[in-house]
Amino acid sequence: MEEDVVRERDARAYQAVHDAADFTELKRRYKNFVVPWTIAFMAWYLAYVACNNWARDFMGHKVIGHINVALIFGLLQFVSTFVIAAVYGRFANRKLDPLAAGLNAKYKRERRR
Repeated sequence: MEEDVVRERDARAYQAVHDAADFTELKRRYKNFVVPWTIAFMAWYLAYVACNNWARDFMGHKVIGHINVALIFGLLQFVSTFVIAAVYGRFANRKLDPLAAGLNAKYKRERRR
């Protein structure tokens, strides 16, 4: 019996958070950040793979000593990954975390009712 009451309270709290305007805004902000950055990164990655397959002369061009364009592009894949992660971290701290904290507080309030 007690377990049913807890489940019902949890379901009510989750529904209240789901119905909140802040939750919709949180999802919108997240999607508006993640989708363009994912597309940009995937395009950059696929361009790297395509160049390695079909532009071998370009990718094999030596830049400094034995360092060629392919090696530089490969290393830039790692750099771009860390840059995107850092940009996302700053974005989340400024735009997502305040909304999430408010929703978490709402959830905790609803669970106590």
